[in-house]
Amino acid sequence: MLKMMTFFQGLPGQQTVPGVPDLPRSSQKLPPASEVESEASMSEASSEDLVPPQEAKGAPDRDEEEATKKKKKKRPKGLANVFSVFTKGRKKKGQPSSAEPEGQPESQPELSGPLPTAEELKADLERGRLEAARPLLVLERELQAAAAAGGESAEELVRRQSKVEALYALLRHQVLGLLLRPLDVAPERLRQALAVLTEQEREDRRAATAAEAAGGSGALVSARPRRWLQLWRRGVEEAAEERLGRRPAAGAEGLSEAERTFLHMGRTMKEDLEAVVERLKPLFPAELDVVAAYAESYHRHFAAQLAAMAQFELCERDTYMLLVWVQNLYPNDIINSPKLAGELQRLNLGSLLPPRQIRLLEATFLSNEMTSVKELMARALELECQRWARDVAPQRLDSHCHSELAIDIIQIVSQGQAKAESITLDLGTQIKQMLLLELATFLRSYQRAFDEFLERGKQLRNYRANVIANINNCLSFRTAMQQKWQTQDLPGHLLGPLSELKSHGFDTLLQSLFGDLKPLFKRFTQTRWAAPAQTLEEIISTVGERLPEFSELHDCFREELMEVVHLHLVKEYIVRLSKRSLVLKSAEQQQQLAGHILANAELIQSFCTQNGSPATWLHHALPKLAEIIRLQDPSAIKIEVATYATWYPDFRVWGRIFQEEQPVRRSEVGRSSVLSREGQVSRLLEYSGQRIDKGHLSAILAIKGNLSSSEVKSIRSILDVSTGTHEPFKALFSLIKVG
Repeated sequence: MLKMMTFFQGLPGQQTVPGVPDLPRSSQKLPPASEVESEASMSEASSEDLVPPQEAKGAPDRDEEEATKKKKKKRPKGLANVFSVFTKGRKKKGQPSSAEPEGQPESQPELSGPLPTAEELKADLERGRLEAARPLLVLERELQAAAAAGGESAEELVRRQSKVEALYALLRHQVLGLLLRPLDVAPERLRQALAVLTEQEREDRRAATAAEAAGGSGALVSARPRRWLQLWRRGVEEAAEERLGRRPAAGAEGLSEAERTFLHMGRTMKEDLEAVVERLKPLFPAELDVVAAYAESYHRHFAAQLAAMAQFELCERDTYMLLVWVQNLYPNDIINSPKLAGELQRLNLGSLLPPRQIRLLEATFLSNEMTSVKELMARALELECQRWARDVAPQRLDSHCHSELAIDIIQIVSQGQAKAESITLDLGTQIKQMLLLELATFLRSYQRAFDEFLERGKQLRNYRANVIANINNCLSFRTAMQQKWQTQDLPGHLLGPLSELKSHGFDTLLQSLFGDLKPLFKRFTQTRWAAPAQTLEEIISTVGERLPEFSELHDCFREELMEVVHLHLVKEYIVRLSKRSLVLKSAEQQQQLAGHILANAELIQSFCTQNGSPATWLHHALPKLAEIIRLQDPSAIKIEVATYATWYPDFRVWGRIFQEEQPVRRSEVGRSSVLSREGQVSRLLEYSGQRIDKGHLSAILAIKGNLSSSEVKSIRSILDVSTGTHEPFKALFSLIKVG
């Protein structure tokens, strides 16, 4: 049985279930995400807005020139390198030397020294100095206080507010630029940006409370809330979309474009979230829940991609791939992976597709898979039949004729079940029952094809070898099915066709042998049992010469075939005794015949047992008949007949019934098909008062010419008494036609 490996643990080129990707983990650096669009609560200010009023000018011309150069300087990249390695804490030139304290900033910022000018704050922000956030907040609050006091003109207030918003635009760009490429930033630098974001969220809440208390009146339009947290989350969403939406790298041979795409998305999501859990969670404040932000963003985009694909009419391979991802790889290899399970399980991200759509895909998968299994089985049988028709000799394996058909069929069944189980175990259980029914249908087709070959291929040179190979196939099928489903008790609809195939094969192999034996058995009656020992020795010799023809059967089938030979010898011997051509009037003659029968029975039993016959149930057949012929006392004969009927229950039933294979009391036993011979014996015994016939006993008693008709009638009456049976019993006298 094929076993699927975990998605991220396989080696290159290994695939345990057809269609399931199994590739090694990527060790390359994760590339950067796209840059988030800058959003301002109000329109961006022009460069003149950062120039202080004329009365406030006091900086040297050199400072103005330096500020102008800095305006023209290329802006730092936003959201570059979302997932890369840490910079090992090295400080970049111009960065602050220490991180912002992690403690909560006070509600009213205090500065040690004079408040920096707008130009100074702008220069600090362009150099990436996040310490400028605190004086900028003070500057914003001073503006709010001036607006509330009403001492300045509306035009002046708007001008000052424009400067503040322009500085906030620079600060926002710096903060979000760091937060959206967190693994490319030193930890202390990242903490500074997080502190600014947290402070801005608090200020949004404070401003909202103040605006509610003021009733919405004021000289300035409030720029709060700035919603930087939302902007960060939107940036995470866009980063996830950019990461998962990248074109997968080439190199995964044997995979379709869709399989490569989802393999890339799954591996990217897993590795990115592992980086978030291991590297970012310890740095981010708990209230930001950085793991949830990234996980939910990746999940939404992954689900959107699958939902979009599921809208199309999918091929068989893509249907299977979608289900494997939705039901197995995503929940087991990503959500419940060792490094992520503790974090992602609490988020209850849910399935990638809604339950109804999953059920539809599963139904489609089952239909596709069963169609494929049926076609593959039919093709395998067609190829096998073509080999028979072309008279191709079967393979030899350990000196036995061998066919690969059973291996091919069981492999087809196993792969179908393994594919379903690679989605869910429940789906594997569903398809198991469907596969068993399809296998039974195939075995019936196989039996019919074999029967046609038996009729049409008799003139082929490799005819007998191919018959033997197909009989051996029955063992391959039975063993494989027992191993596959871990049971010794296979259902009858699977074993029935194999038993019929084996039986028909035996009949074909033994047909010529039994034909050669027929004239030899006739000698018993033709010579009136004058020399039974010599006749039987010739029969045994003929059988012994032909046994090597069956050496390429498996041992178990050689034993079964030998049991068929054993049964044939005993049956034909009884047929000759039942011909009513021999009537012995003296006790001495009867005892002499009984002695011959005993000697012949011992020879048959010894020969067949030495050659592997397991038919111990036949050991009493001839000796007990010899005893009936030897005994002279009618009462003793009745006891022996009663005992004999317990060993061979069909002794009391007329063989013609079975030769014609008439169904027995169908309306009462509830069967619409012809019963097996053993089943018919059982049913006939059950209705013994209606169907008992004593033809076999009458034929044996006809040998005893010294019995009166009344004694014969008395002995026969014992068969009307039910004496029980030895279980289990097999058909013997039901195969013999008398009369």
